[in-house]
Amino acid sequence: MDQKRFFLWVAMSIVILAVFGLIGKHVPHPPAPMHAAQTAQQTTPPPNGGPIAMPGAEPMMVDTSAPRLPIEADAVRGSMDLRGAVFDDLVLTRYRETLARNSPDVLLFAPAGAPQPYFAQYGWTAAPGSAVKVPGVDTLWKASGSVLSPGKPVTLSWNNGEGQTFQLILSIDHDYMFTVAQRVQNDGNATVSLYPWARIRRQTPKHPSGSYVLFGKHRTEANLATGSYVLFEGMLGVLDGTLHEQNYKSAAKHGADRGGVDKQVTTRGGWLGITDKYWLASLIPDQAAPVTATIRGSEKGDTESYQVDVTDQEPMTIPVHGDAVQVNHLFAGAKVVDLLEHYQKTLHIPDFWKAVDFGLFWFLTRPFFAAIDWLYHLTGNFGIAIMIFTVLVKVLFFPLANRSYRSMAKMRDLQPKITALRERYKDEPAKLQSEMMGIYKKEGVNPASGCLPMLIQIPVFFSLYKVIYVTIAMRQAPFFGWIRDLSAPDPTNVFNLFGLLPFHPSAASPLLHLGIWPLVMGVTMYLQQRLNPPPPDPMQARLFQFMPVIFTFMMGRFPAGLVIYWTWNNLLTVVQQWYIMRGTRKATVKPAT
Repeated sequence: MDQKRFFLWVAMSIVILAVFGLIGKHVPHPPAPMHAAQTAQQTTPPPNGGPIAMPGAEPMMVDTSAPRLPIEADAVRGSMDLRGAVFDDLVLTRYRETLARNSPDVLLFAPAGAPQPYFAQYGWTAAPGSAVKVPGVDTLWKASGSVLSPGKPVTLSWNNGEGQTFQLILSIDHDYMFTVAQRVQNDGNATVSLYPWARIRRQTPKHPSGSYVLFGKHRTEANLATGSYVLFEGMLGVLDGTLHEQNYKSAAKHGADRGGVDKQVTTRGGWLGITDKYWLASLIPDQAAPVTATIRGSEKGDTESYQVDVTDQEPMTIPVHGDAVQVNHLFAGAKVVDLLEHYQKTLHIPDFWKAVDFGLFWFLTRPFFAAIDWLYHLTGNFGIAIMIFTVLVKVLFFPLANRSYRSMAKMRDLQPKITALRERYKDEPAKLQSEMMGIYKKEGVNPASGCLPMLIQIPVFFSLYKVIYVTIAMRQAPFFGWIRDLSAPDPTNVFNLFGLLPFHPSAASPLLHLGIWPLVMGVTMYLQQRLNPPPPDPMQARLFQFMPVIFTFMMGRFPAGLVIYWTWNNLLTVVQQWYIMRGTRKATVKPAT
């Protein structure tokens, strides 16, 4: 039973190493949004049409002389290209790329012709057999106002010269939600039928090897820690009540085999967008309108293109001297959990919170985040909030841990007897097993009880990791001292004497990044191990001694917030285990006669 317990413990450790080792493996994906200074590099883009075809997807070329509509709100700023009515310049003013004082704000949308175009657009397609002229990518719209801001909507208008006036009535709230009303006034001599559509499009260059070009010469957290197997990035949405996800690699591969169309879903309501680790651009159609939602991907030369679009299934029919309006929404901003839930409630967007990748353990991850966020608002520090949360988890599982550690204490006291049995019955395995089970039964101990704390800790650890890794509330959240970002690894490194030597060992290998907090974690893990009964087999004992070293190096690349959690959890466990085992020993000591 000792061997089974040991190998179970090792198996769980291997699972942790395997799962979290995948964190450093990145699948191909477009890098995170670039900053405004990089959009100045204008090049001629490949056509927006080609294999990714949808209404209004003709080639778009950069026209620097075209007028633009400024966008100014509390959380965003930018402009809209009035040639084609394209949302192609949007900066998120509440977030910066790095912690540097001169770091630029995160730029979400970038125009066609920039190194990595990313934009949203609305339009119409004429019904089959209809010759009505609809606006295209070269259409120059006329704006009713000089700036789009909260409380100051702007109407974009265009007359096709045939009696139809097309309008995009735009408004924005104080955060990240645009309202786009598509209106058509028909003063012609016949009824017209049109299909409204909307799209979000993204392009990125890639190296021949398939790895994507990173913005600029610097590497930021935004493009270092994205695209891993524990974090979804790509096209996603809730369509017809079901969450659909498609990563970039699969979309490009499948799209190439299906004429650019990767996935198509008929739905009434829902939402569909493109998500990064922290940012989201999403189309939110009229929730009562039946639409066809499409995910597209294609590869052409050194460029890969991705698009999500929605098209009405039923045409917008406008009689003579009549008009028709359809109201849609566009979300373009940060995936703040409370804000997503607010929009979900007020705009009746189904499961909008799922834009945040809480993972398979969402039933744990969401409550964990809510608890830590609440504690943060009480303490003003996410690190302290995590430590308080750890104490609460310890209190919750104290009865189970109490039984486990008492059983472990008895196991430790039984080690001399177990060692004697191994020597006596070393050539009789069946007899040895029977005798050991007899002792365990007589003393009322469970040899596998030591695994229970680890079994409990695994889902808690993984769920907390997801909270720290995917929620924007943790992004660039400071702790104390040198930890200025709980979502990033400890920036110190023992291999360059914590910055005294002018080189970065991790550039040679990720394993050579080992900060102060991971070292402290390794020490606490060693102390915890010392309180456990050692395996009687010398080989097993040596293997156990290496586990703190292995986990120390592994945790060197993990978010500092998670390392702080594990360190603090180990310290609490050491105190708890020492107290329980001390009390157990006192209870087993018989008074002298």
